[in-house]
Amino acid sequence: MSETQIAVKAETTFRTNTRKRKTVRKLFSEILAIILSLIIFGVPFYFVIVNASKDTKESSLLNMDLPSSFHLFENIQSVMAAQNGMIIRAFFNSIMITGFSIAILILVGAMAGYVLQRRTSKMSPFFNFLILAGLIIPPAIVPTIWVLDGIGLFKTMPGIILVEVALNLPFTILLYKGFMATLPKELDEAALIDGCGRVRLFFSIILPLLKPVSATVIVLTAVGVYNDFVNPLYFFPGAENATLQLTLYNFSSMYNTQWNLLFTNILLISIPPLILFIFFNKKIVAGMTAGAVK
Repeated sequence: MSETQIAVKAETTFRTNTRKRKTVRKLFSEILAIILSLIIFGVPFYFVIVNASKDTKESSLLNMDLPSSFHLFENIQSVMAAQNGMIIRAFFNSIMITGFSIAILILVGAMAGYVLQRRTSKMSPFFNFLILAGLIIPPAIVPTIWVLDGIGLFKTMPGIILVEVALNLPFTILLYKGFMATLPKELDEAALIDGCGRVRLFFSIILPLLKPVSATVIVLTAVGVYNDFVNPLYFFPGAENATLQLTLYNFSSMYNTQWNLLFTNILLISIPPLILFIFFNKKIVAGMTAGAVK
């Protein structure tokens, strides 16, 4: 065997061993990530399920031991019947607030992101500053209540929807603006040359191309609005206006806490966001990172 053949064989062996080492390291990293994910997310979920399956006495211990007898279905019935079925009304209120907030955010956020990305003027830095200010400046509770009460929207469904939209709109606009940068302007020019109007251009051509970032907005906003505790407490008070997060008060008081029913309530209200994430998780990263390089 010549020296050249020996060198080629040695180089081939080296490359093969390098690929194998990279594959092993990648496999080890994936296994480690799965284990850490199970620990971080699986252990708390297991703790909730186990304590939701116990009776009042066992759940008060707040440990991770399996129950001596399972009472999950009895606890679910008790939670559903508490306060004359308050959780049913809370489900309806939370779904209505979340659904309308997402619809308005997608429409307004997409239109604002389209205009800010496609049209630059002397006012563009000012509008960009307003968007960043909306992300940085915290909301003022008392002035907001005063404004809502003045226009007759305090303690109303439209009022809390507008509050949720206002708080989530800056981040939504940034997402749409970043994603819009990946869409070539030639699409707009070709559509306008063919006689397409501005409104039709946006709704027929641009908006369908925004599905990845729209999926991101749906998941992130739905989870945020659905799990919101503070804003409904301040701007949407009243037993008939209760949202799902406020139903946790049903089983917690100054002198007694029914931990089994409390964990059952947590388990019930955690199911919808989990289902939503399972269906949209593949598009979340694409919507968040699109436009980041450009």
